[in-house]
Amino acid sequence: MRDRLYRVSDRLHEGRTVAVPGNEIAHVVSAWLAELGANSPLPDDLEQAVRVGDWAAARTVGDQLSVYVAVIAA
Repeated sequence: MRDRLYRVSDRLHEGRTVAVPGNEIAHVVSAWLAELGANSPLPDDLEQAVRVGDWAAARTVGDQLSVYVAVIAA
């Protein structure tokens, strides 16, 4: 079974949006943070929340990271 795809949008940089499988969310968000000189465990928390379907937690962590995550329709 193929991993579900998610749209991850950087709310600090308009137009920066990627489509990634769930297991790449933390990598992408961590790379964006690194561009800002930041490092955090929160991208891993975001990925885990999304992958288990805990959208309330994903929204909360996403708000802290200034990113938005949504499921891409299959």
